[in-house]
Amino acid sequence: MRDVSPLEQMRSQSLALPDFDEPPVVETLLDVAFTPLAAWRIPHFGLFWQLIKSDYPQVEDQPPILLQRERFGEAADKPTTFEFQFLQQPEARCWFISNSQSQLIQLQNDRFILNWRKIPAEERYPHYDSIRPNFEFEWSRFFDFLTRESLGIPEVQQCEIQYINHIELSGWQSFTDLFDPLTGWPGGRGASALPKPHDMAMTTTYVLPDNRGKMRVSLQPAIRNVDGKPVIQLSLLVRGKPELSSTASILEWFDGAREWLLKAFAEFTTEKMHITWKRRD
Repeated sequence: MRDVSPLEQMRSQSLALPDFDEPPVVETLLDVAFTPLAAWRIPHFGLFWQLIKSDYPQVEDQPPILLQRERFGEAADKPTTFEFQFLQQPEARCWFISNSQSQLIQLQNDRFILNWRKIPAEERYPHYDSIRPNFEFEWSRFFDFLTRESLGIPEVQQCEIQYINHIELSGWQSFTDLFDPLTGWPGGRGASALPKPHDMAMTTTYVLPDNRGKMRVSLQPAIRNVDGKPVIQLSLLVRGKPELSSTASILEWFDGAREWLLKAFAEFTTEKMHITWKRRD
């Protein structure tokens, strides 16, 4: 019997999960936040860019992202705070953008993010089994760069995986036509003294088993930048901390978090839309 690779195992497990050939995904990100690299300086952005420039020839400067750490148990009842120290606050964040504009790496001295975004509008989502190995490759390049420049080994504080979906309103009468969980709201499909809602916005939070993370499902109306069309923006994210800082542990955490996002997406949307998006199972 031949050995089965981790990627083959992941694909086999994915067959049991809800998945779609044409999902309404417009952006995904895989995010690793780690303890600030004390030796990191602005020139290191340029040195790293030289390493990846052939794949990511464009650069943009952005303001830094501060860590919003998820808390569990009694600590979760305290007000949410952003964790930073003035001496360790990231001085900059750089975007390294591919020729196609659809893939970018976001980098600061305590964060590494791989994004996919839908450009042009007709481009299809490449699916997780393509994004995952790409993240592993780029994270390994970054890790090797840190080792070569004696900048230290990242101590992972938190990971995040996020899917952003744009659901067009064409052919639907109201927001309640799209989402079964909202049918009990006043003005939904059932009898109500109120008219159908014009707009809806909501956020639902779930704590995953064994405190592996927190999942947030957010729904809000939006206007799509590329064509000005009104859409429902359905965002699903999971934040949590892998058991170890190793690449294998990070990937294992992403795999588990992604499973929860797929389940949540399937449960928050209707079977009618699943047909449109060509659900596989």
